[in-house]
Amino acid sequence: MNLDLLYSATAFVWAEADMLDHAEYAAWLDLWTPDGLYIVPIDPATEDFANTLNYAHDDADMRAKRVARLTSGESVSTQPRARTVRNVSRLRVLGDAGGVLTLRGAQDLRDFRKACFHQHTADVTWELERNGSGWRIRRKVVRLINSADTLTSVGYLL
Repeated sequence: MNLDLLYSATAFVWAEADMLDHAEYAAWLDLWTPDGLYIVPIDPATEDFANTLNYAHDDADMRAKRVARLTSGESVSTQPRARTVRNVSRLRVLGDAGGVLTLRGAQDLRDFRKACFHQHTADVTWELERNGSGWRIRRKVVRLINSADTLTSVGYLL
């Protein structure tokens, strides 16, 4: 096992989680490759994201539009802004080929909004593309463990 590779990728996904928790959306958008996809499937077992229903299936344009909605103040689901804390753990390298690292981990996200706590737990898979000495996200798939009944109106990125 290449621990330097795992440490580098872990630091990257932890930084991504921190950016999302602190609403640093412009910096988060910069983490992506131009052709990157952010996917939150409704069916956590699906692999055919293009032909199934998803909570999100965002390319660069849709990610930018989603961030614009989150920051505009016009979306009901974002007012007041939820405070979030996510823990990313159990990271494991699944593959490393052709300049792309596939990493899987667990994410436990808690949000507090309008005096209520919510919890969203997911298996997350990142495809990270090497970018010099760092990484860019080529694909991120967030598989919520209770996706059929978990999301109603989420005013943040998972």
